[in-house]
Amino acid sequence: MDLDAFNELLTPRGQRALTEAGELAGADPVAAATKLRKTYDAALTSAALTQAGLRDRARAKFGEDAGRMYFTPHGLEQSTRKEVAEHRARRLAGATVVDACCGIGGDFLALARAGCTVTAVDVDPLTVAVARANAEALGLAGRVTVTVGDAAAVRPEEYDVLFADPARRTSRGRTFDPLAYSPPWPVVLDLVSRAGRACVKVAPGIPYEFIPAGAEAEWVSYKGEVKEATLWTGDHPTRRATLLPGGHGLTATGAQAHVGAMGRYVYEPDGAAIRAHLVGEVAELVGGRLLDPLVAYITADEPVDTPWAARYEVDDLMTFSLKKLRAALRERQIGNVTIKKRASAVDIERLRADLRLNGKKSAVIILTRIMNKPYALICDTTPPA
Repeated sequence: MDLDAFNELLTPRGQRALTEAGELAGADPVAAATKLRKTYDAALTSAALTQAGLRDRARAKFGEDAGRMYFTPHGLEQSTRKEVAEHRARRLAGATVVDACCGIGGDFLALARAGCTVTAVDVDPLTVAVARANAEALGLAGRVTVTVGDAAAVRPEEYDVLFADPARRTSRGRTFDPLAYSPPWPVVLDLVSRAGRACVKVAPGIPYEFIPAGAEAEWVSYKGEVKEATLWTGDHPTRRATLLPGGHGLTATGAQAHVGAMGRYVYEPDGAAIRAHLVGEVAELVGGRLLDPLVAYITADEPVDTPWAARYEVDDLMTFSLKKLRAALRERQIGNVTIKKRASAVDIERLRADLRLNGKKSAVIILTRIMNKPYALICDTTPPA
Protein backbone atom coordinates (compact mmCIF):
# COMPACT_ATOMS: atom_id res chain seq x y z
CA MET A 1 0.00 0.00 0.00
CA ASP A 2 1.47 3.36 -1.03
CA LEU A 3 0.55 6.86 0.13
CA ASP A 4 -1.73 7.61 -2.82
CA ALA A 5 -3.70 4.39 -2.34
CA PHE A 6 -4.05 5.07 1.37
CA ASN A 7 -5.25 8.63 0.80
CA GLU A 8 -7.90 7.31 -1.59
CA LEU A 9 -9.13 5.03 1.21
CA LEU A 10 -10.01 8.18 3.17
CA THR A 11 -12.31 9.50 0.42
CA PRO A 12 -16.04 8.65 0.43
CA ARG A 13 -15.45 6.15 -2.37
CA GLY A 14 -12.54 4.61 -0.48
CA GLN A 15 -14.62 4.33 2.67
CA ARG A 16 -17.29 2.43 0.75
CA ALA A 17 -14.63 0.08 -0.60
CA LEU A 18 -13.23 -0.44 2.90
CA THR A 19 -16.68 -1.20 4.31
CA GLU A 20 -17.32 -3.76 1.58
CA ALA A 21 -13.87 -5.29 2.13
CA GLY A 22 -14.64 -5.62 5.83
CA GLU A 23 -17.86 -7.46 5.04
CA LEU A 24 -15.83 -9.96 3.01
CA ALA A 25 -13.58 -10.85 5.96
CA GLY A 26 -12.85 -14.58 5.96
CA ALA A 27 -13.84 -15.04 2.33
CA ASP A 28 -11.54 -16.58 -0.24
CA PRO A 29 -9.01 -13.82 -1.13
CA VAL A 30 -9.38 -14.35 -4.88
CA ALA A 31 -13.18 -14.30 -4.66
CA ALA A 32 -13.10 -11.18 -2.46
CA ALA A 33 -10.79 -9.34 -4.86
CA THR A 34 -12.89 -10.40 -7.85
CA LYS A 35 -16.06 -9.06 -6.24
CA LEU A 36 -14.52 -5.69 -5.32
CA ARG A 37 -12.92 -5.29 -8.76
CA LYS A 38 -16.41 -5.15 -10.26
CA THR A 39 -16.76 -1.70 -8.66
CA TYR A 40 -13.26 -0.45 -7.83
CA ASP A 41 -9.88 -0.31 -9.56
CA ALA A 42 -7.04 -2.69 -8.69
CA ALA A 43 -5.16 -0.24 -6.45
CA LEU A 44 -8.16 0.65 -4.31
CA THR A 45 -9.30 -2.97 -4.14
CA SER A 46 -5.88 -4.05 -2.90
CA ALA A 47 -5.67 -1.21 -0.37
CA ALA A 48 -9.16 -1.89 1.00
CA LEU A 49 -8.62 -5.64 1.37
CA THR A 50 -5.21 -5.11 2.96
CA GLN A 51 -6.63 -2.61 5.43
CA ALA A 52 -9.58 -4.87 6.28
CA GLY A 53 -7.20 -7.74 6.98
CA LEU A 54 -4.99 -5.55 9.18
CA ARG A 55 -8.01 -4.35 11.15
CA ASP A 56 -9.02 -7.93 11.77
CA ARG A 57 -5.53 -8.79 13.06
CA ALA A 58 -5.40 -5.60 15.12
CA ARG A 59 -8.39 -6.50 17.30
CA ALA A 60 -6.11 -8.56 19.56
CA LYS A 61 -4.13 -5.40 20.36
CA PHE A 62 -6.66 -2.61 20.04
CA GLY A 63 -10.04 -4.18 20.76
CA GLU A 64 -13.06 -2.32 19.36
CA ASP A 65 -10.89 0.63 18.29
CA ALA A 66 -9.33 -1.58 15.59
CA GLY A 67 -12.51 -1.39 13.51
CA ARG A 68 -12.05 2.37 13.07
CA MET A 69 -8.27 2.55 12.90
CA TYR A 70 -5.78 2.32 10.03
CA PHE A 71 -2.56 0.32 9.90
CA THR A 72 0.51 -0.61 7.96
CA PRO A 73 1.82 -4.18 8.38
CA HIS A 74 5.02 -3.00 10.05
CA GLY A 75 3.19 -0.41 12.14
CA LEU A 76 0.75 -2.99 13.49
CA GLU A 77 3.53 -5.42 14.32
CA GLN A 78 5.49 -2.88 16.35
CA SER A 79 2.54 -1.03 17.87
CA THR A 80 1.92 -1.23 21.60
CA ARG A 81 -0.97 -3.27 22.93
CA LYS A 82 -3.74 -0.90 24.07
CA GLU A 83 -3.64 -2.01 27.72
CA VAL A 84 0.12 -1.48 27.93
CA ALA A 85 -0.08 1.96 26.30
CA GLU A 86 -2.84 2.96 28.72
CA HIS A 87 -0.74 1.80 31.67
CA ARG A 88 2.10 4.11 30.61
CA ALA A 89 -0.21 6.97 29.74
CA ARG A 90 -1.73 7.04 33.22
CA ARG A 91 1.70 7.88 34.60
CA LEU A 92 2.04 10.82 32.18
CA ALA A 93 -1.54 12.12 32.41
CA GLY A 94 -1.93 15.79 31.54
CA ALA A 95 1.65 16.32 30.30
CA THR A 96 2.82 17.88 27.05
CA VAL A 97 4.56 15.09 25.19
CA VAL A 98 6.69 14.82 22.09
CA ASP A 99 6.44 11.37 20.49
CA ALA A 100 9.69 11.18 18.55
CA CYS A 101 8.94 8.10 16.41
CA CYS A 102 5.19 7.69 16.61
CA GLY A 103 4.51 4.89 14.15
CA ILE A 104 0.78 4.41 13.53
CA GLY A 105 -0.02 6.18 16.80
CA GLY A 106 -0.89 3.45 19.29
CA ASP A 107 0.92 5.22 22.11
CA PHE A 108 -0.11 8.79 21.40
CA LEU A 109 -3.76 7.71 21.24
CA ALA A 110 -3.50 6.46 24.84
CA LEU A 111 -1.60 9.60 25.86
CA ALA A 112 -4.23 11.87 24.33
CA ARG A 113 -7.01 9.98 26.08
CA ALA A 114 -5.11 10.50 29.35
CA GLY A 115 -5.29 14.26 28.82
CA CYS A 116 -1.85 14.76 27.28
CA THR A 117 -1.18 17.19 24.45
CA VAL A 118 1.03 15.37 21.95
CA THR A 119 3.30 16.45 19.12
CA ALA A 120 4.10 13.30 17.14
CA VAL A 121 6.83 12.80 14.54
CA ASP A 122 7.71 10.01 12.15
CA VAL A 123 10.12 9.92 9.25
CA ASP A 124 7.82 7.97 6.87
CA PRO A 125 5.08 9.98 5.08
CA LEU A 126 2.73 6.98 4.76
CA THR A 127 3.07 6.20 8.46
CA VAL A 128 2.34 9.84 9.32
CA ALA A 129 -0.79 9.78 7.13
CA VAL A 130 -1.97 6.62 8.91
CA ALA A 131 -1.26 8.14 12.34
CA ARG A 132 -3.20 11.32 11.45
CA ALA A 133 -6.10 9.25 10.22
CA ASN A 134 -6.14 7.33 13.51
CA ALA A 135 -6.24 10.52 15.56
CA GLU A 136 -9.14 11.74 13.42
CA ALA A 137 -10.99 8.43 13.49
CA LEU A 138 -10.90 8.25 17.29
CA GLY A 139 -11.80 11.90 17.83
CA LEU A 140 -8.41 12.88 19.24
CA ALA A 141 -7.10 15.21 16.53
CA GLY A 142 -7.54 18.19 18.84
CA ARG A 143 -4.91 16.79 21.21
CA VAL A 144 -2.45 15.41 18.65
CA THR A 145 -0.36 17.03 15.93
CA VAL A 146 1.44 14.62 13.59
CA THR A 147 4.21 15.70 11.25
CA VAL A 148 6.86 14.16 9.01
CA GLY A 149 10.27 14.61 10.56
CA ASP A 150 13.51 13.07 11.78
CA ALA A 151 13.56 12.03 15.42
CA ALA A 152 17.07 13.43 15.73
CA ALA A 153 15.71 16.92 15.04
CA VAL A 154 13.16 16.80 17.89
CA ARG A 155 13.66 19.33 20.71
CA PRO A 156 12.58 17.42 23.84
CA GLU A 157 13.49 20.32 26.13
CA GLU A 158 10.40 22.14 24.85
CA TYR A 159 8.03 19.52 26.31
CA ASP A 160 7.28 17.99 29.69
CA VAL A 161 8.06 14.49 28.45
CA LEU A 162 9.91 12.80 25.60
CA PHE A 163 8.32 9.55 24.44
CA ALA A 164 10.32 7.37 22.06
CA ASP A 165 9.62 3.98 20.54
CA PRO A 166 12.54 3.33 18.18
CA ALA A 167 11.87 0.82 15.42
CA ARG A 168 13.40 -2.58 16.10
CA ARG A 169 13.32 -4.00 12.60
CA THR A 170 15.85 -3.83 9.80
CA SER A 171 15.70 -5.05 6.21
CA ARG A 172 16.73 -8.46 7.58
CA GLY A 173 13.96 -8.62 10.16
CA ARG A 174 13.68 -8.02 13.91
CA THR A 175 16.83 -6.79 15.65
CA PHE A 176 17.79 -7.17 19.30
CA ASP A 177 20.76 -4.82 19.04
CA PRO A 178 19.90 -1.30 20.27
CA LEU A 179 22.62 0.11 18.02
CA ALA A 180 20.56 -1.15 15.06
CA TYR A 181 17.35 0.54 16.25
CA SER A 182 15.90 3.36 14.16
CA PRO A 183 16.81 5.93 15.32
CA PRO A 184 20.02 4.32 16.63
CA TRP A 185 20.61 4.11 20.37
CA PRO A 186 23.10 7.03 20.52
CA VAL A 187 20.44 9.32 18.99
CA VAL A 188 17.87 8.09 21.52
CA LEU A 189 20.28 8.70 24.40
CA ASP A 190 20.98 12.23 23.14
CA LEU A 191 17.26 12.98 23.11
CA VAL A 192 16.88 11.50 26.60
CA SER A 193 19.78 13.57 27.92
CA ARG A 194 18.01 16.78 26.83
CA ALA A 195 14.58 15.83 28.18
CA GLY A 196 13.27 16.78 31.60
CA ARG A 197 11.49 13.42 31.70
CA ALA A 198 11.63 10.59 29.20
CA CYS A 199 9.78 7.37 28.53
CA VAL A 200 11.48 5.01 26.06
CA LYS A 201 9.93 1.75 24.88
CA VAL A 202 12.51 -0.98 24.24
CA ALA A 203 12.63 -4.73 23.69
CA PRO A 204 12.32 -6.76 26.90
CA GLY A 205 15.67 -8.39 26.22
CA ILE A 206 17.60 -5.11 26.19
CA PRO A 207 21.09 -5.68 27.64
CA TYR A 208 21.44 -3.99 31.01
CA GLU A 209 24.52 -2.08 29.87
CA PHE A 210 22.32 -0.06 27.50
CA ILE A 211 20.06 1.21 30.28
CA PRO A 212 20.96 4.85 31.06
CA ALA A 213 22.42 5.54 34.49
CA GLY A 214 19.76 6.83 36.86
CA ALA A 215 16.86 5.42 34.82
CA GLU A 216 13.99 3.30 36.05
CA ALA A 217 13.64 0.12 34.03
CA GLU A 218 10.17 -1.45 33.96
CA TRP A 219 9.29 -4.80 32.39
CA VAL A 220 5.63 -5.31 31.52
CA SER A 221 3.88 -8.66 31.28
CA TYR A 222 0.39 -9.06 29.80
CA LYS A 223 -1.48 -12.24 30.69
CA GLY A 224 1.78 -13.99 31.47
CA GLU A 225 3.71 -12.91 28.38
CA VAL A 226 6.47 -10.32 28.64
CA LYS A 227 5.60 -7.65 26.08
CA GLU A 228 8.21 -4.95 26.45
CA ALA A 229 10.43 -2.90 28.70
CA THR A 230 10.12 0.80 29.39
CA LEU A 231 12.92 3.10 30.48
CA TRP A 232 11.86 6.11 32.56
CA THR A 233 14.12 9.04 33.37
CA GLY A 234 13.45 12.04 35.57
CA ASP A 235 11.94 9.95 38.37
CA HIS A 236 13.54 7.47 40.78
CA PRO A 237 16.06 4.92 39.49
CA THR A 238 14.94 1.36 40.20
CA ARG A 239 13.97 -1.92 38.59
CA ARG A 240 10.28 -2.72 38.38
CA ALA A 241 7.97 -5.38 36.98
CA THR A 242 4.30 -4.84 36.16
CA LEU A 243 1.59 -7.40 35.51
CA LEU A 244 -1.35 -6.48 33.30
CA PRO A 245 -4.30 -6.45 33.18
CA GLY A 246 -4.26 -6.70 36.98
CA GLY A 247 -1.89 -3.77 37.48
CA HIS A 248 0.30 -5.56 40.04
CA GLY A 249 3.71 -3.97 40.59
CA LEU A 250 6.93 -5.32 42.09
CA THR A 251 9.97 -3.13 42.79
CA ALA A 252 13.55 -4.06 43.57
CA THR A 253 14.26 -4.25 47.30
CA GLY A 254 17.61 -6.00 47.17
CA ALA A 255 16.14 -9.29 48.41
CA GLN A 256 18.48 -12.22 47.85
CA ALA A 257 17.16 -15.77 47.64
CA HIS A 258 19.24 -18.49 49.28
CA VAL A 259 19.69 -21.93 47.75
CA GLY A 260 18.11 -24.97 49.38
CA ALA A 261 16.64 -28.40 48.97
CA MET A 262 13.54 -29.24 46.97
CA GLY A 263 10.30 -28.62 48.83
CA ARG A 264 6.76 -29.71 48.16
CA TYR A 265 6.12 -26.93 45.64
CA VAL A 266 7.99 -25.30 42.79
CA TYR A 267 7.25 -21.74 41.65
CA GLU A 268 7.90 -20.36 38.18
CA PRO A 269 8.24 -16.55 38.41
CA ASP A 270 6.55 -14.39 35.81
CA GLY A 271 8.88 -13.43 32.98
CA ALA A 272 8.69 -9.74 33.85
CA ALA A 273 10.06 -10.45 37.33
CA ILE A 274 12.84 -12.57 35.83
CA ARG A 275 13.80 -9.88 33.30
CA ALA A 276 13.82 -7.26 36.05
CA HIS A 277 16.08 -9.45 38.21
CA LEU A 278 13.42 -9.67 40.90
CA VAL A 279 13.52 -13.41 41.51
CA GLY A 280 14.78 -12.76 45.04
CA GLU A 281 11.75 -10.58 45.70
CA VAL A 282 9.40 -13.29 44.40
CA ALA A 283 11.15 -15.91 46.57
CA GLU A 284 10.58 -13.66 49.57
CA LEU A 285 6.86 -13.39 48.73
CA VAL A 286 6.40 -17.17 48.75
CA GLY A 287 8.87 -17.94 51.53
CA GLY A 288 10.97 -19.93 49.10
CA ARG A 289 14.50 -20.67 48.02
CA LEU A 290 16.29 -21.37 44.76
CA LEU A 291 17.10 -24.86 43.57
CA ASP A 292 20.15 -23.49 41.77
CA PRO A 293 21.74 -20.04 42.23
CA LEU A 294 21.61 -19.34 38.49
CA VAL A 295 18.18 -20.76 37.57
CA ALA A 296 14.88 -18.93 38.17
CA TYR A 297 12.91 -21.79 39.73
CA ILE A 298 11.87 -21.32 43.36
CA THR A 299 10.90 -24.10 45.73
CA ALA A 300 8.94 -23.85 48.98
CA ASP A 301 7.22 -26.06 51.53
CA GLU A 302 3.90 -24.20 51.71
CA PRO A 303 1.44 -23.12 49.02
CA VAL A 304 1.30 -19.34 48.66
CA ASP A 305 -1.00 -17.57 46.23
CA THR A 306 0.73 -14.80 44.30
CA PRO A 307 0.24 -13.28 40.85
CA TRP A 308 4.02 -13.26 40.51
CA ALA A 309 4.56 -16.98 40.03
CA ALA A 310 2.83 -20.11 38.78
CA ARG A 311 2.82 -22.83 41.46
CA TYR A 312 3.12 -26.58 40.88
CA GLU A 313 3.03 -29.39 43.42
CA VAL A 314 6.01 -31.70 42.93
CA ASP A 315 5.24 -35.39 42.69
CA ASP A 316 8.76 -36.59 41.88
CA LEU A 317 12.27 -35.27 41.33
CA MET A 318 14.81 -37.33 39.39
CA THR A 319 18.06 -36.88 37.54
CA PHE A 320 17.13 -36.61 33.89
CA SER A 321 17.03 -39.83 31.93
CA LEU A 322 14.65 -40.49 29.07
CA LYS A 323 14.24 -44.11 30.16
CA LYS A 324 13.56 -43.24 33.82
CA LEU A 325 11.18 -40.39 32.95
CA ARG A 326 9.22 -42.52 30.48
CA ALA A 327 8.88 -45.32 33.03
CA ALA A 328 7.74 -42.94 35.76
CA LEU A 329 5.10 -41.38 33.53
CA ARG A 330 3.80 -44.73 32.33
CA GLU A 331 3.59 -45.97 35.91
CA ARG A 332 1.39 -42.95 36.69
CA GLN A 333 -0.72 -43.54 33.54
CA ILE A 334 0.16 -40.08 32.26
CA GLY A 335 -0.58 -39.57 28.58
CA ASN A 336 -0.63 -35.78 28.33
CA VAL A 337 2.23 -33.56 29.49
CA THR A 338 3.01 -29.86 29.52
CA ILE A 339 6.80 -29.56 29.32
CA LYS A 340 8.63 -26.55 30.68
CA LYS A 341 12.35 -25.99 30.84
CA ARG A 342 14.99 -23.58 32.04
CA ALA A 343 18.77 -24.12 31.81
CA SER A 344 18.14 -27.39 29.97
CA ALA A 345 19.48 -28.39 26.56
CA VAL A 346 16.70 -30.92 25.93
CA ASP A 347 14.63 -30.41 22.77
CA ILE A 348 11.05 -30.34 24.07
CA GLU A 349 9.32 -31.54 20.91
CA ARG A 350 11.76 -34.39 20.40
CA LEU A 351 11.35 -35.41 24.04
CA ARG A 352 7.57 -35.36 23.69
CA ALA A 353 7.83 -37.75 20.74
CA ASP A 354 10.40 -39.99 22.45
CA LEU A 355 8.27 -40.39 25.59
CA ARG A 356 5.61 -42.24 23.54
CA LEU A 357 3.00 -41.69 26.22
CA ASN A 358 -0.29 -43.52 26.49
CA GLY A 359 -2.56 -42.75 29.41
CA LYS A 360 -5.54 -40.72 30.56
CA LYS A 361 -3.87 -38.55 33.20
CA SER A 362 -1.95 -35.27 32.80
CA ALA A 363 1.18 -33.81 34.35
CA VAL A 364 3.58 -30.89 34.12
CA ILE A 365 7.21 -31.81 33.45
CA ILE A 366 9.88 -29.29 34.41
CA LEU A 367 13.37 -29.77 33.02
CA THR A 368 16.12 -27.83 34.74
CA ARG A 369 19.64 -27.85 36.06
CA ILE A 370 20.43 -28.21 39.76
CA MET A 371 24.06 -27.73 40.71
CA ASN A 372 25.27 -28.57 37.19
CA LYS A 373 23.21 -31.76 36.90
CA PRO A 374 20.13 -32.16 34.68
CA TYR A 375 16.90 -32.95 36.51
CA ALA A 376 13.26 -33.62 35.67
CA LEU A 377 10.37 -32.73 37.98
CA ILE A 378 7.01 -34.43 37.61
CA CYS A 379 4.28 -32.09 38.89
CA ASP A 380 0.53 -32.35 39.09
CA THR A 381 -1.73 -30.19 36.95
CA THR A 382 -3.47 -28.30 39.75
CA PRO A 383 -4.14 -24.79 38.37
CA PRO A 384 -1.16 -22.58 39.28
CA ALA A 385 -1.49 -19.68 41.66
